[in-house]
Amino acid sequence: MRQKAFKEQVFKLLFRAEFNTKEELLQQLPFYFEIGDLTVNPEDRARIEERLCAILDRLPEIDARIASTLKNWKPERIGKVELAVIRMTIYELESEADTPPAIVINDAIELARKFGQEGAGQFVNGVLAAFVPKP
Repeated sequence: MRQKAFKEQVFKLLFRAEFNTKEELLQQLPFYFEIGDLTVNPEDRARIEERLCAILDRLPEIDARIASTLKNWKPERIGKVELAVIRMTIYELESEADTPPAIVINDAIELARKFGQEGAGQFVNGVLAAFVPKP
């Protein structure tokens, strides 16, 4: 599975975290993969589930970092699509040191543009800029 397809599947599942508890979401995984929009082999499915669980485990920490970064903006106002993209990308920026931050953020912007409302890509880019390691 290509990296962009992998990220899109993780994003779609993470988006559901806003509407379900972690336990409910994990119970829904078999159904997601059975009727999803993409055929996923067992290895890729395991990778997707592993990434999703890792992000969900760190969600309180990630959300606290997002809240502390926002200026004149409350986290509750962030659209659900944008929030899922930001959460996933912060995790990746902090956990995947082998991928350049510019590529990680560009992938996030593309997801936000594809699934979010108008201006979502710019908003996501602005929030994520605070999480890019400074040289």
